[in-house]
Amino acid sequence: MTQTKTRSPELRVAEEAIAGLRQDLIHDAFAYRPMGPMRTDGVLTRRLSEGLRARAEWTPHAVVLAAALLVFMIGFSITGNAGVLVSGLMPAACVGMTLVRPVGAFWMSMALMPVSMVAGSSDGPWVQSTFFAHLVVLVVVAARTKPRTAAWLWGLTVLFGTLLENVGGWNAGPSTPAMAVASAFALLLVCVVQIRREAEREVTVQRTVTAVERDRRTLLEERTTIARELHDVVAHHMSVVAIQAEAAPYRVENPPPELVQAFLTIRENAVAALTELRRVLGVVRAEDYEAPDAPQPTLAELDGLLANVGEAGLPTEKTVTGAVRELPQGVELSAYRIIQEALSNSLRHAPGATAKVEIGYVLGGLGLRVVNGPPTAPAKPSPGAGHGITGMRERVAMLNGEMTAETTAEGGYEVTAFIPVPAAPSDAPAETAGEQT
Repeated sequence: MTQTKTRSPELRVAEEAIAGLRQDLIHDAFAYRPMGPMRTDGVLTRRLSEGLRARAEWTPHAVVLAAALLVFMIGFSITGNAGVLVSGLMPAACVGMTLVRPVGAFWMSMALMPVSMVAGSSDGPWVQSTFFAHLVVLVVVAARTKPRTAAWLWGLTVLFGTLLENVGGWNAGPSTPAMAVASAFALLLVCVVQIRREAEREVTVQRTVTAVERDRRTLLEERTTIARELHDVVAHHMSVVAIQAEAAPYRVENPPPELVQAFLTIRENAVAALTELRRVLGVVRAEDYEAPDAPQPTLAELDGLLANVGEAGLPTEKTVTGAVRELPQGVELSAYRIIQEALSNSLRHAPGATAKVEIGYVLGGLGLRVVNGPPTAPAKPSPGAGHGITGMRERVAMLNGEMTAETTAEGGYEVTAFIPVPAAPSDAPAETAGEQT
């Protein structure tokens, strides 16, 4: 019998910490990672002109280079020409290195501390220039890496600085406790900014995903509604086919058996199609769906719709051009729903306005235009804004038509659609007529 040895929680924490240190500060420490341009879509930068905004992208680079120059001047003022290499030039190079190799710049700044001791500095590992340079390096590296990395930067700096001071016995000048306090406040500020930006980025991503999912759900709901409405239209046609196929043999005296069998097959297929249609309706039916107790509306019932919206506060004028003719039921239903939704949008978003409905019968199809004037009262917020436009577009696209929806120059809104309808062979050109109500 074998026993499985489990590692203690302390050992696992230590291993995870070492793995994090290796990942953050050791793996590819000197890899080339140039600092990218700053975003210019903030509250202040977005108000700048295009030229200033292009220059503002390089503001962080200019700040880092200015800090490097300041470090060099501090080192030169302290030691003069004799120690300017160790106290001025090398710390300034570490600061500038953060633009291209941030983690490598941190290790170079750490290595500069014992170099300052070996060079004979009387102030120990921290002179004014190396103190300021290392503080800048910590801030820039923490800003360019993860918040977890800032903790490693601070811990290694305090540990290494304390070790050097204890070994060398230096007590003068900026000490490691001062570096620990100053860097702790600076790194804490950087971490807070980073966490806030990351939270804003996640919120933006979630909002984008939510908007996409909402649009997709709206689209599916509109398509399901259209499918339920068209079910009655298709079912009616299939029922007519079944009845005609059943009655056709009785209209011919002594029909041949082949003809009777053909009509019988047609009727059986029509009945089977009706059965499948009922199953499809059961799939797309919502839980609260109720079957309509009246036939689907057509353009013949449009006057009743206009009377209803007029009573609701939207006076509407209808204009019909062309020779009015009977269209396929799917086209009639879609045209009625498009006009209905457009007028509903006018009631919702343009209170106090008037509307016009134009219907044009042409040889190639049916043209629709619904336009309303500017609102005369403030509109109430509508949580379902945009869903009606989606439904209208789906209906037009289903019939291979075209649709536009846009604001007018007067401040109103206009919806235009064209639904192609193939002309029947028996259709003859008719004179254009006009009707206004």
